[in-house]
Amino acid sequence: MSQRRLQLLGTSGCHLCELALTLVVECLDPVFNHVEHIDIADSDELMLRYGIKIPVLRNVENQQELCWPFDSAALKAF
Repeated sequence: MSQRRLQLLGTSGCHLCELALTLVVECLDPVFNHVEHIDIADSDELMLRYGIKIPVLRNVENQQELCWPFDSAALKAF
């Protein structure tokens, strides 16, 4: 069984991004989910698209996005 590829978009020093990362670590089994952390500050395009929406969890395969605020139930359903 292959892992689901996810990206957690955020930036350093973002308190909400830290909360989202904690939720991801607590709720998503790393055996089934590979989560890549993406710092939007490294890309002008990502800054324009996500600057006021972060943190965002994105499914790489189907491009679905889960925008903050989310909780453990929403994360598991995603």
